[in-house]
Amino acid sequence: MDPISNLLTRSVDKIYPSKQELEKVLRSGKKIRLYQGFDPTGTQLHIGHMVGFRKHRQWQDLGHEVIFLIGDGTGQAGDPSGKKQSREKFFSQNELRQNAKDYINQASKIVRFDGSNPIKILYNSDWLNKLNLVEILNIAQNFTVQQMIERDMYQERIKAGEPINLREFLYPLLQGYDSVAMDVDLEIGGTDQTFNMLAGRTLMKTMKGKDKFVMTLPLLTDSKGVKIGKSENNVIGLTDTPADLFGKIMSLGDDAIIPLFTLLTDVPTEEISSFDIHKNPMDLKKRAAYLIVTQLHSESSASSAQEHFEQTIQQHQTPTNIPEVKVSSKNIVDVLVEASLASSKSDARRLIDQGGVQVNGQKIRDSLFVIPNSSLIRVGRRFAKITF
Repeated sequence: MDPISNLLTRSVDKIYPSKQELEKVLRSGKKIRLYQGFDPTGTQLHIGHMVGFRKHRQWQDLGHEVIFLIGDGTGQAGDPSGKKQSREKFFSQNELRQNAKDYINQASKIVRFDGSNPIKILYNSDWLNKLNLVEILNIAQNFTVQQMIERDMYQERIKAGEPINLREFLYPLLQGYDSVAMDVDLEIGGTDQTFNMLAGRTLMKTMKGKDKFVMTLPLLTDSKGVKIGKSENNVIGLTDTPADLFGKIMSLGDDAIIPLFTLLTDVPTEEISSFDIHKNPMDLKKRAAYLIVTQLHSESSASSAQEHFEQTIQQHQTPTNIPEVKVSSKNIVDVLVEASLASSKSDARRLIDQGGVQVNGQKIRDSLFVIPNSSLIRVGRRFAKITF
C-alpha cells in the first residue's frame, strides 16, 4: 500500500466530506495544514493518544504542516464528550498550563518536535482568552440550540435527569473556532470528537468560506469497550516503566489484541487478519506489548519487560533485581508514596482497598498497617525492598 493510501485508511474511521476528496488534494502534491488538540486536564498522556500521534507522524513524514495544539483555552470550558455527568471541577488556565508542562516530552516518543519538518506547538488560550463579546456572539450565531441539543450524550443526560452545564455546552463552539484561528485544512481526532470537529467545519465554511476536512480515528478501548484514558481510571501511560507498560497491556482482554496491533503497530493488516486470538492469545498479546514497549522505550527494554512479566506473573517468581528504598515512616500509606509505588496517599489507599498491595507475600487491607523492618512490598508488577 502506498503512503497516501495507508495514511487515509489505516487506523481511520471516517473522513469528512469524503476520503476521495482528501485523496484528490494529496495526490495533487499540495501540502496542507492540520492539527489535533489536547486538553491538559491531566498530566499524563496514554497509549490511547498514540493512535493520533502515530497518524501525526505519518502526516509529518509526508511533509505536511502538523500542529500540536494544547487546549489551555478549551480546557477551561470542559469537554463534555463521552461524559454522562457534568464535571465537578473546571480548570483554570494556570492549572492547565501546569498539567501540560511534560506533554511535549511525552509525545516526542512518537513525533518530532525538532529536526526535519518539526511539529508546531500552539496554545489555544492565545486566541480564545482574547475573544470579546461581539466575537463570541458572532461565533454562536452559526448554531442553533436544536443542533447542539441533538448530540447523543446530551439526549442521554436529559433522559437520565442529569444537568447540562452551559459552560460545557459552549465547548464545541470554542473548539470549532480553533480551526478558524489557525486557518487549517484538516482536523484529526477520536470518534468521540466528531461533533466538536464538525462544528469547526461549520465555522470554517461560514467565517472563512473554506472547506475543512475532518479525519476521525477509532478509539482504543479495553475488553469492555471502555475508552482507555485518564477519565476512565484505566490509564496505560506513555511514561510508564517498560515493565509496567508491558504488564498493563497484558492485563487487557483478549478482544483488545486486534485493535492493539491495528492501531498501535506497523504489522501489515493482511497479517493481522490472519490472527487467531482464540488459539494463541497470550503469544499475540506478548508480541503486541513487545512492539509497543519498543516504540516508547527500546527493544532491549521490551525484552527485559517481557522477561520480567514471564517470571513474576506467569511463573510467580520474585525478581532478583528489586530496588532497595529507604523510608522514614512505617505506615503503609506513607511507605507506598515514599517508595514511588503510589502517586499520592489517596492513590495508596485505593490500591490497598482494591487488594493490590502485598507485604512479605500477604495482602494488606488496612491503611493503618505498620510494616515490619526489611519488608518486601509488591504493588501489581512492581517490587521494593523497604529499609528505614
